[in-house]
Amino acid sequence: ALFSFVCFVFIMLSYVQIFRVMLKIPSEQGLHKAFSMYLPHLAMVSLILSTGIFAYLKPYSTFSPSLDVVAVLYSVVPPAVNLLIYSMKNKELK
Repeated sequence: ALFSFVCFVFIMLSYVQIFRVMLKIPSEQGLHKAFSMYLPHLAMVSLILSTGIFAYLKPYSTFSPSLDVVAVLYSVVPPAVNLLIYSMKNKELK
């Protein structure tokens, strides 16, 4: 559990560092391009982490139908939304 927490902290620190570097981009077009790539990725990571944390930190003794919904969110929604985001991104690049 400690190793997972340390990894989570390093991941969050790296995202903060990426955000800080992006804010230093001088051109508005470059800043827009950087944010258009960064924000969808950040949304996917947030969705995966939040559903995973909710599913795995819940006590095992209590069963709830909401865990089934979380399992679907965790396993189905991110890949589907990821495909949608990157197909839109490819259209934007063409």
